[in-house]
Amino acid sequence: MGAQLMTTSTQTAVDRRAFVARLLAATPSALVVSGLGSPSYDVFAAGDRDRNFYLWGAMGGATSLALGLALAQPSRPVVVITGDGEQLMGIGSLGTIGARQPKNLTIVVLDNGHFGETGMQRSHASLGTDLVAVAKGFGIEDSFRIDRLEGADEVAERANACQGVAFAQIAIHADEPPRALPPRDGVFVKNRFRAELGFPPF
Repeated sequence: MGAQLMTTSTQTAVDRRAFVARLLAATPSALVVSGLGSPSYDVFAAGDRDRNFYLWGAMGGATSLALGLALAQPSRPVVVITGDGEQLMGIGSLGTIGARQPKNLTIVVLDNGHFGETGMQRSHASLGTDLVAVAKGFGIEDSFRIDRLEGADEVAERANACQGVAFAQIAIHADEPPRALPPRDGVFVKNRFRAELGFPPF
């Protein structure tokens, strides 16, 4: 599945917006957590919905938040969409996910090999770190690479099945699409999300 070597400078990389849009269209009931910056822009560009939880300024926290959500809502598929830089900062969360093994959690890492929010410096993902091998080392056996748009359907199938945690590293082009900014009011995003789950504002 996908290329043997992750490289975002080749023609095998996919368009991030198209991939995210296709994935979310195929997972209409999923609770979605998006990492700060471009992943949140991508998720919002695909269509704002009450079950999207956008993170602002919480670098490294996306997978941890998604893990807690998956454990609290075991009957709902949970998809976290983040970037390689954000995932690298919160790499320890994969260890806890590997230990807990929530069946309804799918981790999607959009990997352009760069820190897109701070000037496009190269990240460890383009300097030798194999995120799939790291995830497998933490016990997430269903970890794989995707380098084609159609791979979104494979990720969606896993997410909808809720048969085990999955980790998908997506090779994306190292470009920056126009920003599509989701709501920046954290209280609004939180309370809207809680309402979607049937809880009162907090």
